[in-house]
Amino acid sequence: MKLAMRMNAFSASIFAELSAYKQQKRSENDDLIDLSIGSPDLPPPPFVMESLSRYANDPQAYGYTLKGTSEFHEAVAYYYQTSHGVTLYPETEITYTIGSQDGLVHLPMAFADPGDIILVPDPGYPAYVAGIAMAEAVPYFMPLRKENNFLPNLREIPHEIAEKAVMMFINFPGNPVPALATEAFFREVVEFAKRYNIIVVSDFAYSELYYDGQKPISFLSVPGAKEVGIEINSLSKSYNMAGCRIGYICGNEEIIRVFSNFKSNLDYGIFLPIQKAAVMALTKGASFCEQSRAVYQARRDCFIDGLASIGWHVDRPKAGMFVWAEIPEGWTSLDFAYALIDRAGVVVTPGHAFGPSGEGYVRIALVQEEDKLLRAVEKLKQSGIFH
Repeated sequence: MKLAMRMNAFSASIFAELSAYKQQKRSENDDLIDLSIGSPDLPPPPFVMESLSRYANDPQAYGYTLKGTSEFHEAVAYYYQTSHGVTLYPETEITYTIGSQDGLVHLPMAFADPGDIILVPDPGYPAYVAGIAMAEAVPYFMPLRKENNFLPNLREIPHEIAEKAVMMFINFPGNPVPALATEAFFREVVEFAKRYNIIVVSDFAYSELYYDGQKPISFLSVPGAKEVGIEINSLSKSYNMAGCRIGYICGNEEIIRVFSNFKSNLDYGIFLPIQKAAVMALTKGASFCEQSRAVYQARRDCFIDGLASIGWHVDRPKAGMFVWAEIPEGWTSLDFAYALIDRAGVVVTPGHAFGPSGEGYVRIALVQEEDKLLRAVEKLKQSGIFH
């Protein structure tokens, strides 16, 4: 069997290796606590489930939708206006995606040729690099360093690299790094993108998961952002609708037009009941999001305080569903992750899986109830690793 050369970019990843090892250990230890996967453990709002159920019982709902419905586009526009003060034209500045990953991996195919450079955060969400590989483009990693508040330093990007770049991914609040962007940084991004004619893709998937009242800034709320870029979001994390696979891209009209045309050759839209449920989430979900933030903030606080009590002092995330934890000296992130499985029965993700600058960290997902997070802390304490 002949494989396409592009498949060389999709060899077995650390995620697959970790999953296999986790399954092996689970057969030996049924008390394994998995904090490695960023999948919400909470249900969607009841009114979202009721809407999905009601429309799923409509015999007329099972045809192709072909695109996002007008009602869905209007709901996205309503959400952006009420939540971020951003005005969007529903028919020209919004399009659907089958979850945000659909957009992230396909955008480079619509706007990059083989050999073009795409700027990506390092560490960053693996879908960025997967999409770049599919387009046969070339990633240029922008390191996210603690000393710069985990914001990329655009001034470090060589002029010859910027000249060849066609796209830039940014992700705040991020995965795996739960950092927040400043308005000053976003203004710098707009200026940089205009100077080098770069499309900016702001991945805003964790926009509703923030703590201590520090609401994240939408890239599109910054002057000039719509001239250079788009924002992509999903209902997976904000409304616990991960399995529904629905998201959207909004912003620059020409980018939306091109991508909508590209999408029309890939799929036939999203199941109508899911779009109906998404409308309910976007228009009625503000109080639900507030409740979710309270749950995640309580989890964050009990877990971070618990880690501190055993001698592992890590930064308290300001947003997102992850803890980006600096590991003790003397370990690689991979060895440390395996040691936590072997000696504590706790599964985390090694930081280097998200890019070279992730070495020295592990990503921990706050996707278990408080009692289980505290149980994980106790197991870490008993492991002897932190003595």
